[in-house]
Amino acid sequence: MSAPVKTSARKSDAKKRKDPAPQGTTTSAPAPATAPPAAPRDPAPATANTVPRSLVTRLLSFVSSMIAGLWAMVLSAVDRISAFIGDWLFNGKKALYGLAVTRILFGVTAVGLLASNFGTRLYTFGSGSAWNGELAEPVSEFPKIWVFSAFHAAMGNDVLYTALYLLLGVLAVLFVLGWRFRIVLPVFFCLWVGFIEANDMVGDQGDNMFRIALLLLLFADPAARWSLDARRRAKSGEWFAPNSQPALLGTMFHNLALVALAAQVFFVYASGALYKAGGAPWEEGYAVYNPLQTARFGTWPVLSDLVTAWGPMVTIASWGSILLQVAFPLMLLTRPTRLIGLLGILSFHIGIAVLMGLPWFSLTMIAIDAIFIRDRTWGRLSAGTKRRWQEAGAAPPPATPEAVPPVRTVV
Repeated sequence: MSAPVKTSARKSDAKKRKDPAPQGTTTSAPAPATAPPAAPRDPAPATANTVPRSLVTRLLSFVSSMIAGLWAMVLSAVDRISAFIGDWLFNGKKALYGLAVTRILFGVTAVGLLASNFGTRLYTFGSGSAWNGELAEPVSEFPKIWVFSAFHAAMGNDVLYTALYLLLGVLAVLFVLGWRFRIVLPVFFCLWVGFIEANDMVGDQGDNMFRIALLLLLFADPAARWSLDARRRAKSGEWFAPNSQPALLGTMFHNLALVALAAQVFFVYASGALYKAGGAPWEEGYAVYNPLQTARFGTWPVLSDLVTAWGPMVTIASWGSILLQVAFPLMLLTRPTRLIGLLGILSFHIGIAVLMGLPWFSLTMIAIDAIFIRDRTWGRLSAGTKRRWQEAGAAPPPATPEAVPPVRTVV
């Protein structure tokens, strides 16, 4: 017989293991044993089969990374420059006071030239100048254009020519005052160009700068300060709302005209200096002496002799004018050199006006150079002048008489 199998005992043991723990009793499982952190593995040593990069591959990688970095720098610089240009063009009109001074001095130049030539207007520009042949066929191309032909058409009629002459003088006064400048400027521009170009023999380079500057002022706002238009705008407001599309376009055109005017001045100074440097009188340092000893430009013979009596002074004036004209654009970059450059160029033009008898040319160039003086400088000058004018107009306080001690007489 086979031995009996204890199946009942096995079933009871399995049942005990499957039955849940009785209520009220808690069983806690033993905390699992945490394994200690694994030690950091050392990098696998390079095997003998690893081959380093070749020199060509390393060089190409280096060059490509340098090119990528340089290109990123270029893009960043372009972004910053474009942001600066956009902000400069659209964020407010620049040099408003400087252009106001340009407008005023241009008007004074026109009034002065017309007044000084009024007695000889017919001989210099009108019917008396027919001997030079420009009444029949003008040398300049401007009188052949109908918008600039008014003075040339009236040259043979003294009454009509005088009427146009006086009208131009009235427009020049309105130009100074800044009255309805947007209307006055185009009419003044057309009449002025026709008047100056009617006789090509009596013009100078100042007329060219005057004409170019007037053309650029058509796109700017020279009447925004120190004008009757500015006073009217302060009461009634601007034509367009701030930051509107027309206002932004006007701001952009104003600033672009300012840039073009500055570039024209730089070109005139630099090209004039380089042209002088190529001549023997300027190289040897006696160029200033020659025109001051002529009857045409030596308007003050005694003063010309005094200025040219000392040779080193003539050389300094000759070479100094070249250096000043070449360096003038660069001298505007910093404030100390800007002061030196502006004072130097102002003295340069005053010397030309006094010694060579060219006041209207010098005044034209001084008027344009006024744009290089900052608005805050003009603002401080305006405020200081207004304050002193008000103080001069106020009555001084009455002086209180001081007590005089009695005089004792001794008998």
